[in-house]
Amino acid sequence: MAGPLEEFVARVTRMVAEFVQEHGLEQAEMRIELADGSHYLVATTTADPGFGFFAFTPHRLDGEEPRRVIVPIGAVKAIEISAPDPERRVGFTVGEGSG
Repeated sequence: MAGPLEEFVARVTRMVAEFVQEHGLEQAEMRIELADGSHYLVATTTADPGFGFFAFTPHRLDGEEPRRVIVPIGAVKAIEISAPDPERRVGFTVGEGSG
């Protein structure tokens, strides 16, 4: 049986997949806003490392180094799923690393 974080990540990932299907899109954008006001355009999520924390990989902007952000689940203020911005060509990846 999956724990609460695994279930949270699985449900958010499922919601992204449903949004894509409902709107006939190839992919969607997912943004996370944290309690400190920071915003991230998310590429992937994972329930690791657990123990009240989960991780996500933000999309890299030109010149940015790759990174993974690990936060306590309570730090999430909002999650937004939307159609991708046609100017950006990035979206949330459903699959490996997303559950």
